[in-house]
Amino acid sequence: MGRTIGIDLGTTNSCIAFSDGGLPAVIQSKSGSRVMPSVVAFSAKGERLVGLVARRQAITNPRNTVNSIKRLMGRRYAEVANHVNDVSYEIVENSNGDAAVRIMDRVYTPPEISAIILQQLKHTAEEFLGEEVTDAVITVPAYFNEVQRQATKAAGKIAGFKVRRVLNEPTAAALAFIEPEGRKKLVVYDFGGGTFDVSVLQVISGVFEVKATLGDTSLGGDDLDTKLVQWIMSEFKSETGIDLSADNIAPQRVREAAERAKCELSMTQETDINLPFIATGESGPVHLEITITRKLFEELAGELIQKTIPLCREAVEDAGMKIDELDHVVLVGGSTRIPLVQKLVEEFFGMKPAQSVNPDEVVALGAAIESSVLSGQRKDLVLIDVTPLTLGVETLGGVLAPIIQRNSPIPTRNSRIFTTASDNQSVVGVHVVQGEREVIDGNRSLGTFELRGIAAAKRGEPRIEVVFEIDASGILNVSAKDTTTGQEQSIKVNPSGGLSSSEIERLRREARANADADKIRIKFVSLRNEADEVIYRASRTLKIAREELDKASWEELDGEVKKLKILREGEDSLALEKAIDEVRQLNGSVSKLVEVFESDEDNAASEFLDSITKVDTGENHPE
Repeated sequence: MGRTIGIDLGTTNSCIAFSDGGLPAVIQSKSGSRVMPSVVAFSAKGERLVGLVARRQAITNPRNTVNSIKRLMGRRYAEVANHVNDVSYEIVENSNGDAAVRIMDRVYTPPEISAIILQQLKHTAEEFLGEEVTDAVITVPAYFNEVQRQATKAAGKIAGFKVRRVLNEPTAAALAFIEPEGRKKLVVYDFGGGTFDVSVLQVISGVFEVKATLGDTSLGGDDLDTKLVQWIMSEFKSETGIDLSADNIAPQRVREAAERAKCELSMTQETDINLPFIATGESGPVHLEITITRKLFEELAGELIQKTIPLCREAVEDAGMKIDELDHVVLVGGSTRIPLVQKLVEEFFGMKPAQSVNPDEVVALGAAIESSVLSGQRKDLVLIDVTPLTLGVETLGGVLAPIIQRNSPIPTRNSRIFTTASDNQSVVGVHVVQGEREVIDGNRSLGTFELRGIAAAKRGEPRIEVVFEIDASGILNVSAKDTTTGQEQSIKVNPSGGLSSSEIERLRREARANADADKIRIKFVSLRNEADEVIYRASRTLKIAREELDKASWEELDGEVKKLKILREGEDSLALEKAIDEVRQLNGSVSKLVEVFESDEDNAASEFLDSITKVDTGENHPE
């Protein structure tokens, strides 16, 4: 068995960590990044791009760039149909009714897209650690239902992991935050890019017990971005009469600008959005220039943020605690950097939230700690989590018969005895559901199966025992048994939102077969990006310094740039890498001679490249 890592598979960003002697540490990429954007893109040439390189080309390739895939995990199309216009890619209904993504001529399930992200994280971890990584603890929002957990586990399997445990994100954060000694009560307020969770825990001498958890899997930072995007587009339309939503690229530019503005407003009272050439009007190009204040953003997003507070109140009540009993409030997720979030949390709980944790990394660190517990490195911790939603079966009249109540400690097992509805009934249908409604409507259907061979008897006489078992990852197994005949049938909730075990294995084989090719492609895409930047800077030098340079120096640099442009379109990575270095060195020498690049011009060039660089979308690179 190889190394085990902890993975925070986030909506916006993902983070990985490992345990060294029981102590967790974040795994960095080669470039030094501690988090990776949870973005996957597909180029016109069929190449897969993951992470930062995928996010950078999103503006020029919006239809084939997938972000926030976590929000579709284990979801039916009908559940997300109202949000299909909030993303740049196409969300479709799969043949089984689940939400899926259409890229070009292929439909991808959410676990398939998530698996691509996980594969890249696996590759990064193996590069960092210098050894094979085979196992993982993957975190999910505490309020993920059974199907969403199974979909996450399926994604891990496709990526080549043995998923040791599916761990709730707030629980992972508590593991990383609290020292196991002593007695503490704490709340973890987890507000990420796509989901919100709140969990109440008690820690006594190394035993971490989750007492209650609540959440909303459709509330996150993405929704705050959407509020801001809608306002910006509405203002622009009022001023110019132009509807940006009808354009292919403009909405993505506005969304990226809105997300940046949201982040900047956590540190300043106002920020400007400037998007040149956002549209074309009757008199020519139209630019978008607007100032966003923190006050305005809070007015737009305040109602959504306020929705988290009643959930906090209910979670504390479910835990059987009072607010003044709590010792700590821990903030997790990037959205907790928003000042209004911090203000409301402090006002409700009557204490300042802990400032000692990095909200982007604490979940991955906790997952790494749990991996060390599972591998036997640490024996001083015991984790007792809970199931977030009630589980039961449908009975006559469409009524839910609960078998395991929400906030029950897991792993757990419980059973109930049922009987037949008619005389001589030989078959009983068992419909497994999850949710808090007393009637079936509004709850989530997890699966159905039939128990056959029931002995002939009058209505109400047979005794049918239905058993629910939940493991430590929150994964459910259900069985039904006729206590008279011994006939038994069971079901494991379909692992993946639509993927059978054979499909998962097929995708896993494909992932393995393409792993080496993907690594080569990723490296070449990075080199092409690097070449674009070098070409841009050198071309700028040639343009500005044409009159100041001697003819030989100018022609030498011009020739190397032309050579680099040709190599960029080829497949020889070694030659491309060498050409990049040659142009960079030559351009640096020439720039010093004529002093054409000041620091502010360097910054301007970087910003320009961030916004227009095209990575293998089939379009021309910057000249």
